[in-house]
Amino acid sequence: MHLKRQNIGGFWPVPKKGTKYLAVASHNQENSIPLVVVMRDLLKLVKNKKELKRALNEKQIKINNKEIREVNYPVSIFDVISLVNSKKNYKAVLSDKKKMVFNEISEKDAETRIYKIIGKKMLPKKIIQLNLMDGRNIISKEKADTGDSVLFNFKENKIVKIIPLEKGKKAFIIKGKHAGNEGKIDEIVSRGGKSIAKISSHKERINVWIKNLVVIE
Repeated sequence: MHLKRQNIGGFWPVPKKGTKYLAVASHNQENSIPLVVVMRDLLKLVKNKKELKRALNEKQIKINNKEIREVNYPVSIFDVISLVNSKKNYKAVLSDKKKMVFNEISEKDAETRIYKIIGKKMLPKKIIQLNLMDGRNIISKEKADTGDSVLFNFKENKIVKIIPLEKGKKAFIIKGKHAGNEGKIDEIVSRGGKSIAKISSHKERINVWIKNLVVIE
């Protein structure tokens, strides 16, 4: 499946001019870039799809510590790409120009990822399931609310900590006109039935819909 280059998401750091079509992610297409585009066009770690397929078949590429087999697997913000042979790791973030970029990180940092809690569900025996951004669901005995974040350790397969959505916490903006900015939450207020965080960034004080940010520490 392919997408016309002129219709790619604004966060794709690829030129609008070039081949007519680009690959599209196998799912979560609205918020991700397919692995083949990341590895070939952005990180330039493979020359073509055939080379990527070979690396996947040899189990050389992981995303969030999971072995990947699809060339069009979606890569979303905060995802960690790990290269087994070279022991290099790259984390997907948004630049202040609202483009997805890939920062090299240490093996230790590659063990964890931030997830935003987008919902909660009560299972039988009063077990709480947290529904996380990008589709992951985990069971938790810790107190957490929708809008909070979890720092999840892939290696140990457990929550390291809950990061509450509250005044004084650091937030990263993932959508909207301020996407790519981060700063401290000074205040959370309600307006028109929606919650807004007043954030002091390194540039200015900005107002952001809660749905457009992720608390990170």
